[in-house]
Amino acid sequence: MVLPSFKSLGARRREKQLDNADGVIDARPAPAGAPATGETSSGRTLTPNYNPGVNVKRATKTRKTWILISCFFFFVSVIFLILTIIGNINKKAVIRDTWFFHLNLTNIIPVSAGGSITLVNSLARSLGLHDFYQVGLWNFCEGYNDEGITHCSPNKALYWFNPVEILLNELLAGATITLPAEVNNILDLIKIASHIMFGFFLTGVCMNFVNIFLAFLPLYSRWWSLPIAIWMFISALLTTAAAIIATVMFIIFRNVITSQEGLNIGASVGTQMFAFMWIGAAFSIFGWLIHLCLSCCCASRRDVKTGRRKGSKKAYGNVESDEKKRPVAGSKFQFRRRKTASDTV
Repeated sequence: MVLPSFKSLGARRREKQLDNADGVIDARPAPAGAPATGETSSGRTLTPNYNPGVNVKRATKTRKTWILISCFFFFVSVIFLILTIIGNINKKAVIRDTWFFHLNLTNIIPVSAGGSITLVNSLARSLGLHDFYQVGLWNFCEGYNDEGITHCSPNKALYWFNPVEILLNELLAGATITLPAEVNNILDLIKIASHIMFGFFLTGVCMNFVNIFLAFLPLYSRWWSLPIAIWMFISALLTTAAAIIATVMFIIFRNVITSQEGLNIGASVGTQMFAFMWIGAAFSIFGWLIHLCLSCCCASRRDVKTGRRKGSKKAYGNVESDEKKRPVAGSKFQFRRRKTASDTV
């Protein structure tokens, strides 16, 4: 015959504290009127919630990759725009071959030569002129075919090329040449267009340089994408507008000054300069297009943290493998039925 056993109230309390510390879930029904809790509502073993971790940097890797590509585009744009700006400022290699407009007066036919003029290597040199004149953003350079560039004018902000004034200052006394009448009609247009082009090129290259660093802000939040895209649109617009103005202006200038074939005046536009400025404008547009797309595509780090977008699926842990790697709950917690009064008696 099994004798009944009795436990003191303190022993039962200690046992209850040990059971709770070991993760025991009380399966006894809750007293009437008592609120249901997670420990008394069920006698079954419960598995705690487990959410696999997410690598935020990996989730936004696609967005970061496109941002780095845009930075490269803006860097290329800045390099070619700088080459455009410093073109023709001196006689150094590459720089001396980078010009907007080239005026060739080697075989110009004068209206009158004067009695004191001696024929030398070219008609232009005989009249006191140079064989060619080439125009950059800051100045113009002049020289002879057999000697190259002999002189460049001082660099000047908002510079514009006035061929009439330059040629009149260099002509020898008594010598007279004729330029097409349309040249005088477009001088005011050249002056205004040159000033606008100068301001647009300098502003555009500065903004594109700033874009290299601003490009990383949309990585953290898509709220930055729209204002940054607007800023980059302005930089691309200024750069493209400057390239368009330069192209139209100097092509018109070339066509006007060579309109009368009997004067033997040659003119050409600079292929190298045009290539530099249009490459710079194109890469600025490419960079802006990338950030325009980022305003609605690819998850930012804020999107991933708030759960609005998930980004790359590779950044999220595998639930099955994570559950296997997770420490077994039984090694730390013991789940069993609580002993009732009938069990202990």
